[in-house]
Amino acid sequence: MRIVSLVPSLTKTLFDFGLDASSIVGRTPWCIHPSGGVANVPVVGGTKTPTLSKIASAQPDLVVMDKDENPKAVHDWCVGQGYQTFVCDVRHPREVPDMLRGLGQAVGQPAEAERYAVAIETVLEALPLANGRCALPMIWHEPLMAANGATYAGNMIACMGFHVPVIEPEGTGYPVVTAQDLIDHGITDLFLSSEPHEFSLEEGQAMAHSVVEAGGTAPQLHLIDGEDLTWMGSHTADALTAMLDLAHRLA
Repeated sequence: MRIVSLVPSLTKTLFDFGLDASSIVGRTPWCIHPSGGVANVPVVGGTKTPTLSKIASAQPDLVVMDKDENPKAVHDWCVGQGYQTFVCDVRHPREVPDMLRGLGQAVGQPAEAERYAVAIETVLEALPLANGRCALPMIWHEPLMAANGATYAGNMIACMGFHVPVIEPEGTGYPVVTAQDLIDHGITDLFLSSEPHEFSLEEGQAMAHSVVEAGGTAPQLHLIDGEDLTWMGSHTADALTAMLDLAHRLA
C-alpha cells in the first residue's frame, strides 16, 4: 500500500503502527516525527496547500486527511482522482480510539491500532473531576486566538477538569478573543501553547495585564506543549498523561 499523509499527527501514528517510508510515500513539511523515518518521505506540500501534482506523482492508494487541517477542495480532488481517503474528524480525546481503529483497518495494522486505542481508553478512565475553573488554550498571538470548547484542543484542557467555553459557537472553533471576552467568559486560566505560535510567558503576562486594565482579575498562566494539545492519534495517551500530571500539580 502507498499512503500520502497530510496530517502531521497521523504521519507519526502511521510510523508508530509499524509502517515506514516504503509505504508512506508523501507527507507535509510539518510531519516531523519520527525524524529518522520522515526524512525518507517526500514532501508533497503543506496541510492547507498541498501540491496536487506531487500527490498524483506519489501514486497513492490512500490519502490520510483531517477535516480541520485539510481543505475540502483537496479531499474532493483526491476522490475525483479515484484515491481512497481516510478523513480524521475528532473533537474529543474520547473519539480518538475509534478513529485509530478505523485508520488501523484502512492501512492493514489493526492490532497496533488496538494497542494504542486501549492505552487511550485506560488513561481516560482516570480523568479528574471538574475543578470549578474556566480556561482557554491560546494558539495564536496577533491576532490573539484561542481554541474553544468544541475543539480537540479545548477538550484536552477539559480533560484536566477545567470548563472550556464555546466562544463563537457558529464559528470555526478558533475565535479571535479580547480581554473583555476573557472577562465575560470568566476565564481563570490561560494555557499558552508552543504551536502554531510559540507563546512566551511575557506575552501571557501582557494578556493578563490587559484583563486587569479592563477591570477583570488576572488569569493564571500555564505554558503547555502544543503537540500534547493538538496531536491526536498515537500520541494521545502520552499527551493525556502529561495533561493529568499538570492538572495534579495545579490542584
